Amino acid sequence: MIIFDYPSKKVLRDQTGQPLRYIETSIFGLEYLKDGRLTGANRPIVTAKEHQFVATVTMKDGLITKVR
Repeated sequence: MIIFDYPSKKVLRDQTGQPLRYIETSIFGLEYLKDGRLTGANRPIVTAKEHQFVATVTMKDGLITKVR
């Protein structure tokens, strides 16, 4: 699962129209898609950010268009 490098889901949602900050975790290949849906989480143990959350991000042309 891809890790979103944001302190909270609200901050991630506020980044609509911006490129995604993320950390790849898969040993089997890249998870990031510049077009499509990405499901991921913030893991405080990895990012040292306070809140843990899970989100689905829709990307278009390398920019965030929707966060659920």
